[in-house]
Amino acid sequence: MPDQHWSKLRKRLENLICESLRDRVKFTVTNYRKAHDQLGRAFISVDKNEVFNMCTLTSNNALFEKEEELLNGLQLKYDVFNEEQNCSIQDKAHEIIMTEGVFAQYDFFEAVEQYLNSSIEVSLQSNHIIIKILSLIDRRVGKRTLIRIKESIQQEHKIVQFFYTLRCEAERIG
Repeated sequence: MPDQHWSKLRKRLENLICESLRDRVKFTVTNYRKAHDQLGRAFISVDKNEVFNMCTLTSNNALFEKEEELLNGLQLKYDVFNEEQNCSIQDKAHEIIMTEGVFAQYDFFEAVEQYLNSSIEVSLQSNHIIIKILSLIDRRVGKRTLIRIKESIQQEHKIVQFFYTLRCEAERIG
């Protein structure tokens, strides 16, 4: 993604952060020019500490390992000519690693686009970790909503729980 596009996208994201976290939460994207695909990572920092990293290299490694695990579990061998099987295994592996909280930079961009093009009500109901995080720090989510979803947050990934707690503490919700 060219820098000017990211700048506009980051500005849109930052404008949606609630007032109590506006100066504390930052979104950063780093591209590695010498990498073969020139992708890098995206990360979210709180109080200048990186708390959520979405690195393409880490994600690709996890994806490869998960694909191998799925193939072995199904007692299959990788078949370069079986495109349908390969896509199916890759899609399942990608779905699994995302539920585990492993994301690539491109996953971040896809989630941001989906989040920006959805209502806040839809985003809050999302099962996507990144979209859920973005919605929890969104200024359109009020204290009553935060209190109402408290129980359901206990079922979420630990990074979602972290951002929920961060928001509640910032809003002084007990």
